[in-house]
Amino acid sequence: MIGVDENMVVELISVGTEILLGNIVNTNAAYLAEQCAGLGLSCYYQDVVGDNEERLCETIRTALSRADILLLSGGLGPTQDDLTKEAAAKVMGKNLVIHEESKAALQAFFEKRGLEMTDNNWKQAMMPEGCIVLDNPNGTAPGVIMAENGKHVVLMPGPPNELIPMFESSVAPYLAGLQDSVIYSQTVKICGVGESKAETMVQDLIDAQTNPTIATYAKTGEVHLRVTARAEDEKAAKKLVKPVVKELKGRFGSHVYTTDDEVTLEKAVADLLLANKLSLVTAESCTGGMLAARMVNVPGVSDVFKGGFVTYSNKAKRRLLGIKKSLLAKYGAVSKETAREMAKGAAFVSKGDVTVGITGIAGPDGGTEEKPVGLVYIACSVLGNVTVKEYHFSGGRAKVRESTVSAALALMRECILQYYSEVTFGKQEK
Repeated sequence: MIGVDENMVVELISVGTEILLGNIVNTNAAYLAEQCAGLGLSCYYQDVVGDNEERLCETIRTALSRADILLLSGGLGPTQDDLTKEAAAKVMGKNLVIHEESKAALQAFFEKRGLEMTDNNWKQAMMPEGCIVLDNPNGTAPGVIMAENGKHVVLMPGPPNELIPMFESSVAPYLAGLQDSVIYSQTVKICGVGESKAETMVQDLIDAQTNPTIATYAKTGEVHLRVTARAEDEKAAKKLVKPVVKELKGRFGSHVYTTDDEVTLEKAVADLLLANKLSLVTAESCTGGMLAARMVNVPGVSDVFKGGFVTYSNKAKRRLLGIKKSLLAKYGAVSKETAREMAKGAAFVSKGDVTVGITGIAGPDGGTEEKPVGLVYIACSVLGNVTVKEYHFSGGRAKVRESTVSAALALMRECILQYYSEVTFGKQEK
């Protein structure tokens, strides 16, 4: 273990002109920032720099002046504008030398796929002398770690399907080994409670926090509370986290859908359906099948998800779900009554146990003073018991639709839990 200050500072540098031009979304920075927070590293700056050696060197020098660790992503490819390794080595005072293991791995990579290897590919086998080379089984660009005078510079490839496995298998253990203490985090995921209300409900804990700490993260339709503790070992850190997580569960009750980082809201709903042997059918208008798509994200969901209807037009609502023309004429497609009939119609046609009806105005056009853009009605039927809720979402068309799907998942979960709570209560009363 290399002894360093507990409060290590990390800086993220994303390399690529395509990021500056907005041609790609910089998901690597979001991923790395979250991972670094989980490791207990402080991140004060994130940089994006194009494929220019002079500006890249300047960015690295500036970052080294204020951070202990630099995490660079991108610019490790074989072309002339891939300059990250060259610039970092120059700033760190390292010469590039051939790395025989990387050379052999490159050759094997191309031979296995029957591809021609051009001369510029050998550039990826040149490594800064004295560095740690990180294997990349998912691509041709190895990662690099250079350490000098208490500074650590880590180079990773840009494609997320290469960067994420490399970070998890090689970089994260290296960074964890730099610290004299262990960081452990657990996330409490909440749905059905807004960000501002959630923060208010835990403000006293945040104000009094030392170790562990609580950080709130707003997601679309969800709030995540990450509890992080620092201790001499993982067992001690978990012991510090446990009572705080218990307190959060007590405060938020059934709104907590998981404390497992790997469990999404749609998986939590699928697990709930499976546990109660319930089938699901969706009937969507403004979301156009997005709820069905979220459910299909869950492996094994075919055990509970029977299918979905996309009834965007009034004609489709009448033909596929049996909604009466007179009801649509009286209340409109976007109404509590129509949402209710969509859920009931889906249940009648498909014999689904749980059905969801969604109708709304996603915008940017179509809104009125009485029914503005962002107005959405969601109905959920659980074995014939129908609940309808009205929502008002803000943002553009995509945001309204995403928010609607998250709200539908939360409502499904709420209705299923309420149904079985009432059934259990009724049995107890008898």
